[in-house]
Amino acid sequence: MRGVRKRVLVTGGAGFLGSHLCDRLVERGDDVIALDNYYTGTKDNVAHLFDRSNFELMRHDVTFPLYVEVDEIYNLACPASPVHYQYDPVQTTKTSVHGAINMLGLAKRLKARILQASTSEVYGDPTVHPQTEDYWGHVNPIGPRACYDEGKRCAETLFFDYRRQHELPIKVVRIFNTYGPRMHPNDGRVVSNFIVAALQGNPIAIYGDGGQTRSFCYCDDLVEAMIRMMDTEVDVVGPINIGNPSEITILQLAETILRLTGSKSKLERHPLPQDDPMQRCPDISRARETLDWQPRTELEDGLRETIGYFKSLLQL
Repeated sequence: MRGVRKRVLVTGGAGFLGSHLCDRLVERGDDVIALDNYYTGTKDNVAHLFDRSNFELMRHDVTFPLYVEVDEIYNLACPASPVHYQYDPVQTTKTSVHGAINMLGLAKRLKARILQASTSEVYGDPTVHPQTEDYWGHVNPIGPRACYDEGKRCAETLFFDYRRQHELPIKVVRIFNTYGPRMHPNDGRVVSNFIVAALQGNPIAIYGDGGQTRSFCYCDDLVEAMIRMMDTEVDVVGPINIGNPSEITILQLAETILRLTGSKSKLERHPLPQDDPMQRCPDISRARETLDWQPRTELEDGLRETIGYFKSLLQL
């Protein structure tokens, strides 16, 4: 039986991951405020929660200060796909850095726990494989991906400095490639790109030779890890990798999606984008030990759920 009902703020709460997190928090009985400026999020992602008395949606940009009363803050606000974060790179950096400052300031005033949704992109194009939390990364600070990579790295710096300087109860997780229902159909991420193209019979774009690897974690598994991290003892701060350690090449992913959709789409080769990492796979030893967590959803099962969502969204 859970104790006192918590008041929880989720920034980016109408986004892909944020909305799934709100679902879980509302279901377990927390009073949830979802905050979003709708740059990539949408009200449709949380519309099913509007009639719940313990859910509230607020339009707000985290680059501006916020004054609410909460016990916990999950800071997820930031576009996470290259198409969106490169469209306005200055605003992307502001969202990570100013957003972190504003949410940390709020947490400091309230003495609230705060969790930062960081990213595997802090590792850049890694020279260590799989990536452990002790690895400092290999990031181009002036490249086209830097607005996101360095913005998230700076946010981690701020979180740990607030802990050292103000004894703030922080939590930091580094999220690896995540997928599932409510992904934006045009967000440029590989799973949604491939599924939408396959369902519409369009060519599937393969960058480079398709040999670059990723590891994909289903959204429900990832949300479970975030909640477990928030609920750990105050001295557990992270960073902790959360993702799926099962690696797959981009070409294998495309072939799997073609098989599951029954699509006749052709594969189309394109040059590899600048600074695109060749390998991305988490070492989740720390998550297993600290959170007693590991992903449980098989890739094909998660892809079927995601394909079903996009079929409905595209009215196919």
